[in-house]
Amino acid sequence: MNTYRKTAIIVGILFILGTLAGVLSVLVTGSLLGVPVDLGKIAAHGNQIALGALLVLVMGLALAMVPVLMFPILKRHNEILAVGYVVFRGALETVTCIASAVVFLALGTLGREFVKAGAPAASHFQTLGALLLAGNDWIGAMGYIVFSLGALMFYGLLFRSKLIPRWLSVWGFTGAVLYLAEPLLFMFGAKWEILFAPLFIQEMVMAVWLIARGFNRSALAAGTA
Repeated sequence: MNTYRKTAIIVGILFILGTLAGVLSVLVTGSLLGVPVDLGKIAAHGNQIALGALLVLVMGLALAMVPVLMFPILKRHNEILAVGYVVFRGALETVTCIASAVVFLALGTLGREFVKAGAPAASHFQTLGALLLAGNDWIGAMGYIVFSLGALMFYGLLFRSKLIPRWLSVWGFTGAVLYLAEPLLFMFGAKWEILFAPLFIQEMVMAVWLIARGFNRSALAAGTA
């Protein structure tokens, strides 16, 4: 059981680390990635863009470790869903984070080339910059969909296994449904980012719970049996 206690603590820390890195990446780069794209401003704050890319990678890698650590526990309750969770939250979500980080770095390079070219008022630089920003938005939307599907599997498994209180699992499952709705609405031109809030709060509450209380011991024993 001591091993599972350590796993719960590490998983809780990874949730907090990944979420914090994601929030910081938005704070660091948010003012630089507005529309219309300002390549001169991006070039002048190249270190911020690079830091934002690094934070996105930290977020992706930290959250990718969660399904890896949880798999040995979750597979005892439903191996197919446990594998799906690893694929969606461990592999596919990481790919979208890497793609987003690459876009950040490409924008930084484009900004520097724009300045070297004498910052022409109207050129292919702005067009390419706008395309990169739009591409990053769509990468984000696909990432949110992948994240949400993985979360639905995760909280379905947690509800079934009773590894955490069921009210936390229901909160997470409901939050994942709302989280999934946002990128689907975005595909049709609507932005309802407030839909991210319930799952964001739930995962922080769950992370603290895991660090402080760990998994339900009777549920672990039942899974082992």
